[in-house]
Amino acid sequence: MADSTPGTDGGEAGEAGEADDDGPELSDVDLPSDAFDAVLDALDDRDPGEPLQFEGFSVARGTKGTDEDLPGGTPDEYVLAAGGRPTGMSERDLHEALAERAPAVTDWYVFERVVGEFGPRRAFLRWIEDADGETVATRYAALAEGIERAWGELKITATITDRGERRYDVRHADDAGVPVDELDAYEDPLDARELVTFDEKGRYRPLKTAPSLAGGWVFPDLGPRDLYEAVETIYPATVANWHREREGEFDVTHWRETMERQSGIYGVVKTWDRGEGNEHVDWVAEACCDDSQCLKRREWEYDEETDLDVDGGDGVFPCREPCSVVVSAARKWTRLESEQPRTYEFELTPSEKEQVEDIIDAVADGRIDEIREADTKEGANRYRTRFLRAKLFDDEGNLGGVPTDPDEE
Repeated sequence: MADSTPGTDGGEAGEAGEADDDGPELSDVDLPSDAFDAVLDALDDRDPGEPLQFEGFSVARGTKGTDEDLPGGTPDEYVLAAGGRPTGMSERDLHEALAERAPAVTDWYVFERVVGEFGPRRAFLRWIEDADGETVATRYAALAEGIERAWGELKITATITDRGERRYDVRHADDAGVPVDELDAYEDPLDARELVTFDEKGRYRPLKTAPSLAGGWVFPDLGPRDLYEAVETIYPATVANWHREREGEFDVTHWRETMERQSGIYGVVKTWDRGEGNEHVDWVAEACCDDSQCLKRREWEYDEETDLDVDGGDGVFPCREPCSVVVSAARKWTRLESEQPRTYEFELTPSEKEQVEDIIDAVADGRIDEIREADTKEGANRYRTRFLRAKLFDDEGNLGGVPTDPDEE
């Protein structure tokens, strides 16, 4: 899973459009007319002399009569500053100068105009290429080769066109390296809704962040906004919560508060907290919130003062409260745990006891399908399990012939 920590500052940038002497070679990038027009529009919205910043240089509208060192000086002329003496120029000269610095200009255009406002989408797209830690030259060279990021079970590959446009390939991580024509290709990010509904066996997925996403598909050519839409469709609210956490604005609703607000058929879960201790919530978290069951990193605890003993996991995106799957399961466990324990007596050989433990472990870890029929060394092997049932169950399905309810005898 990709590290959500941004890279360190790449240091003071040199002249935009040039790679460092020892750095990667920068691919050729043209200046699209849309990007140049966007620069002019941005300058029109600024007062004369107010600079528009790019990496390595800035541009401003000319200021009339305020600086004798600048040639021209009428408001319809422009001034470019690139570390040395500011240079006054016409619109045609400005276009030529910006074309020479196309990587920096197109990078500004992508994030300021194509991606847009500050928020989760912009932060996520910048994180993909480490835009807050690397120079334009370094990123563009890396994008020319393809930058790969993991997000849950997704593999996202970011590339760049000769106009500085970002394009993204999104697929299941298990399909890395598979040619596009061997996968089901999609264009509309909302088509992802049908991809997340069922797992590879056709079973309904009630938890969208469960590690059970089916593969065999690809979005081979998404733009920035469509990439964000696709990711949020596959893993709802994960980017938003990830962004809130990075900004220090992540709010958590803990177990106790979540259960207290339940009503209707789920109101019964409130009664589970009336006993002493919170060990039962540890059991819930271990059952439902382990990395093997959910890709989120659990940040909620029992309450603000009481942490759970169970680790919250290692996922990139955080979990802010017990989800509907946890609440639904807790409702069932509340009823089951209200039963009084009884003592049952069975006779098992040591190997049979270990086999029962193996079966429970295999079911809990989802390994049943991995156990081959011929592998009778495995306690949860189907034939060994059928043998155990034939030996220990009576005709009514009671283990050891002992009924669950003594009144049934």
